[in-house]
Amino acid sequence: MTLISKYSQSDQLPRGEACTSRRVSHVDALLQYGLVSSGQVDALTDIGRSFDIGISPHILKLLSGRNADLRDDPIAKQYIPAAEENTILPDEEGDPIGDEIYSPVRGIVHRYPDRVLLKVSSVCAVYCRYCFRKEMIGQGAEHMSADDLDDAISYVRDNPQIWEVILTGGDPFMLSARRLQNVLDRLGAIDHVQIVRIHTRIPVASPSHLSETHLSVLKGFSKAVHVVIHVNHRDEVTEEVQEKILALRTANCSVLSQSVLLNGVNDNAKTLEDLFRFLVAHHVRPYYLHHLDRAKGTSHFRVPLKRGQEIMRELQGRVSGICLPKYMLDIPGGHGKIPVHDGYVHHRDGDIYQVSDYQGCTHLYFENMPDATSSVHMQEAK
Repeated sequence: MTLISKYSQSDQLPRGEACTSRRVSHVDALLQYGLVSSGQVDALTDIGRSFDIGISPHILKLLSGRNADLRDDPIAKQYIPAAEENTILPDEEGDPIGDEIYSPVRGIVHRYPDRVLLKVSSVCAVYCRYCFRKEMIGQGAEHMSADDLDDAISYVRDNPQIWEVILTGGDPFMLSARRLQNVLDRLGAIDHVQIVRIHTRIPVASPSHLSETHLSVLKGFSKAVHVVIHVNHRDEVTEEVQEKILALRTANCSVLSQSVLLNGVNDNAKTLEDLFRFLVAHHVRPYYLHHLDRAKGTSHFRVPLKRGQEIMRELQGRVSGICLPKYMLDIPGGHGKIPVHDGYVHHRDGDIYQVSDYQGCTHLYFENMPDATSSVHMQEAK
């Protein structure tokens, strides 16, 4: 990760002034706010053509108060693009967990019998550099039309085995409160839907997006709502974030968390211990710790599966059970999520593992594909 910590160029603002009322979405703005160097502009401009850039005012303010060199900063690495994203390995894909093959109608992913994903938004308040849907969201993504939503709701209504609907995207809280209420009202009218889950980064990365009107909509919903916030590091849980967590609980929502194990961000037991304990102390239940999915341009974030298992063993002995999420691997190719423990994951040889999916089928999982040393540049991979 090549970021700068010195701001001597005349076209840059000191990092302490790096705050704005608008989201930063272009490389020139990153340069202006001292988050990248002029020498990085060409490489990052190439990245911006394929993967959206988005840093919220909240994250800009958080970064402006960081004393660390941003090249090593666990918050900056999650949001600021780096030249490493120009490297695409052969095992990286645009749809690394196989959503498309389980999509019977636009916006629905029905991989497991009793639950579906409903992708109600194609935009986010921020664009995480490791996102597994980084090529499916943002400015170039197709937005869900009113007809698409009608078809998706009809699909849920016509399949009585669906007990839970998971709102995702993009970020569901990017919807206006009116549109969110429309979606919830229509799901609430389906008898067999008992749970609505909302996967979101907004309470952590852009708390102001979650308005009092959104919260009123959630509080007025007739069925159980579980909000799963995406957070990777203790330093992301600012006072503003804590206030939104409390507001969600006051709105009768259960609040859980999911995190991604990321090289240079949280790939040690102490960092995760601090995060999980702090979350539990604020009534947030750590739910999943995800092994990184192989989206394009994310190899610099990879943590070996063996190292992830070691970290979980360390945590097992040092934190309460209520602080421990499940360490999960999404098997490439659409075979579903599995917990990373001996019942599902078996080391065979070198960097090769045999993994069993939830249906009992076995697959080979490679830490590195045999030809992964022959990486390609982004432009060659398109």
